[in-house]
Amino acid sequence: MKSKKIKYEFTTKPWQYTGSNSWHFVSLPKKLSKEIRNALKAEEEGWGRLRAIAKIGNSEWKTAIWFDTKMNTYLLPLKAEIRKKEILEIGKDVKTLLWI
Repeated sequence: MKSKKIKYEFTTKPWQYTGSNSWHFVSLPKKLSKEIRNALKAEEEGWGRLRAIAKIGNSEWKTAIWFDTKMNTYLLPLKAEIRKKEILEIGKDVKTLLWI
């Protein structure tokens, strides 16, 4: 995929939202989120959305991260297709690459 901008790399654990839709996410580390927000807040779209390209394992996809004011961090949603393909499990470390 072309037009990759700033590359970020982190390891975190997937988690599942407890609401009605059961979305799965990884939370970016708070220090990294602060760095991204300070540098790119002007590029945010509605609801603190930043377009991004994510890569976990061999899967790379166009996506976005959203800033969650309650958690004070960006969230990366994990599609079911990616979770299945990369065998991602709740609470187990996953290395994530992100281009914003």
